[in-house]
Amino acid sequence: MATSRTGSSSSSTTPRSSSSVEEFQQVLNERKRKRMASNREAACRSRMRKQKQLDDLMGQVSQLAHENNQILVNINITTQIYLNIEAENAVLRAQMAELSTRLQSLNEINDFINSNNGVFGYDHPNNYEAAHDHHHHQVNDDTFMNNPWGCFYGNQPLIASADMIMY
Repeated sequence: MATSRTGSSSSSTTPRSSSSVEEFQQVLNERKRKRMASNREAACRSRMRKQKQLDDLMGQVSQLAHENNQILVNINITTQIYLNIEAENAVLRAQMAELSTRLQSLNEINDFINSNNGVFGYDHPNNYEAAHDHHHHQVNDDTFMNNPWGCFYGNQPLIASADMIMY
């Protein structure tokens, strides 16, 4: 009986052993299959995240390119406005130089007329009557002969105003 026990025991362990190895292999295969499926899902999620990041970056590139174009348009408009204003300033500077020259000439004429230098044959407008007694009439100080520039009073300088500029 002892022999049969050993035989039966060895025969019962062998099938159990082979079934337990198969079960173990099935468990390992199942774990491997689950791990591979999990890895596939993780890789898919990773690819989806990367695709979303790429799409977001492409959207940002598109938005920044649009903003850059808007900035370039604004720069071009601003440059054109600057050039127009610079041209206007050049015209105004030329007009100012012309008016300054005219003002200087008028002030020189005014200074010459008011300088009491005797050019008209007398030293003072009131002496005109004495120098020209043969007319026998009294000439007022404001007449053209006494002061041809009667509109100027004294040695007042001529002052230009913005209203004098013609466009």
